[in-house]
Amino acid sequence: MAVQRLSAFTDDGRGGNPAGVLIADAHPAAAEMQQIAADVGYSETAFVAPTGDRTAAVRYFSPEAEVPFCGHATIAAAVALAERDGPGPFMFATAAGDVAIETAADEDGAITATLTSVPPQVRALPDGVLEEILALLHWREEDLDPTLPPAFAYAGAWHLVLAVRDAETLAGLDYDFDGARALMAAHDLTTLQLVHRRDAHTFRARNPFPPGGVVEDPATGAAAAAFGGYLRERGDLMAPASFVIEQGVEMGRPSRLLVELVPHHPGVRVTGTASAIED
Repeated sequence: MAVQRLSAFTDDGRGGNPAGVLIADAHPAAAEMQQIAADVGYSETAFVAPTGDRTAAVRYFSPEAEVPFCGHATIAAAVALAERDGPGPFMFATAAGDVAIETAADEDGAITATLTSVPPQVRALPDGVLEEILALLHWREEDLDPTLPPAFAYAGAWHLVLAVRDAETLAGLDYDFDGARALMAAHDLTTLQLVHRRDAHTFRARNPFPPGGVVEDPATGAAAAAFGGYLRERGDLMAPASFVIEQGVEMGRPSRLLVELVPHHPGVRVTGTASAIED
């Protein structure tokens, strides 16, 4: 069972978010999948077990734990399947629900994948959480963008959305890893979706991922989908609409995530490429 290594949300191996992809007739035992993910060492590894014609059961493991859904590993897995079976639609059965994916090849044969998330959810922060997370981030309440209030957002996994006024605040990110991991475990959060609005249709993001043992994720498709649901819930964007998330820049792994809201569909679409990581 060979693990493929791809970088999602980039068209070259230098940017994006690395993911492991293992395609097998059946999933290994959970303990084995956890060990494989730890050995691979990327923020996520997707385990893909085809179940029929262009359908598969997919599970996702970080180096430390299983997660219900991972966007960048979904994009990587879809590209790997499209390269094997040809571009077109796929349906992934995940712990978060069924996720539809469209894959297409450009004139050079490069594969682009678009996932459609499960229906997003948005909820207010419990009392005291904002003060606690600000202390862990070493931020002040006046650093926050009042037009994008803090919230929990979900599109397969839960994330804490926190927006800042100034790009410099985001660029200087330095947080309490252990404290953030404890807070996130208490509220079943996968990443912190820390964002700065550059303009009406462009956001810069950084995503700490302590629950997975990862200081920062360079491209987070699940959080991008959740953020799209957050913007729609608030009325900031109405379908049809799209925006771009730039992530991983400060890590030296620039990534681009295209997020779309479509009419008459509860899910959020996230599009990206993936390329093989050369040894």
